Amino acid sequence: MPEQLDLNLLRVFDALLQDGSVTAAAERLHLSIPATSRALGRLRRAMHDPILVRAGRGMAPTPFALRTAPRVRSLLDEASALISADREVSIAELERTFTIRINDGVAATLAAAAVDATAAVAPGVTLRFVTEGSESIEALRDGSVDLDISAGDVASPDIQSAVLYHELLVGIVRADSPLGQHRRPTLAQLCQYPHVSASRRGRARGPLDEVLDAAGLHRRVAAVVPTAAVSMLLVASTNYVGLAPQRFAEQYGQALGLRWFPIADLPALEVRLLWHARLDADPAQRWLRDTIRNALS
Repeated sequence: MPEQLDLNLLRVFDALLQDGSVTAAAERLHLSIPATSRALGRLRRAMHDPILVRAGRGMAPTPFALRTAPRVRSLLDEASALISADREVSIAELERTFTIRINDGVAATLAAAAVDATAAVAPGVTLRFVTEGSESIEALRDGSVDLDISAGDVASPDIQSAVLYHELLVGIVRADSPLGQHRRPTLAQLCQYPHVSASRRGRARGPLDEVLDAAGLHRRVAAVVPTAAVSMLLVASTNYVGLAPQRFAEQYGQALGLRWFPIADLPALEVRLLWHARLDADPAQRWLRDTIRNALS
């Protein structure tokens, strides 16, 4: 008779994929190593795949396992929400990893506050921050990402969202730059210096170019880098002008030897929290969303 999958086996699968080790998965699940090894054997028979294979001194997941892991995580989350929908969750005893996709310019100021706030009341919770590789909402749908924190909104009926805060982009220059002596440089003055653009997609144009276009001006982008953090480091060692979220600039600008200034007519960004509708009622997920909101208040 073919092996049948049940929730207990799927929990073993999830732990094996998270830890990449039978021993670590057994410890996570409070099972014996032989019992976990037997469960892996059952998973292999049921899924017709090795799941984990030897790779040097460790074990590596197969392509099938990597493709399947987000769907298994989603199923487990839904089962957890079903069981605990009408129950209170003991946050102090919660042992869970939440995956949060986040822009690095936002992460630099939000991650520390979120980690401190969760650790203070839920020492068993791990916040796993991952960078934006794409803006696809499939990661929210399949459960590989619990929360997405980004600028803008997603028009999809199965995605919930809430505004976290509004953020201004400000100009940044090295502290000894002549441009940094102005409290609010004009757009024409900005165009006298080379610029660095921060874009994970490699784009040279951004919101500042639309403002410049409307004023009949043009800037020269001398470098394009993938993250706001790299942009700040580059500006700190050149005469380039960059853009950064104001909170980011306020927190780290002085330590990097930078000055920041507002730029006229640049619209504020709306930073939003997004999650899938199936997690809307999950008590642990609700607690996490509230904690992140409160950490920024």
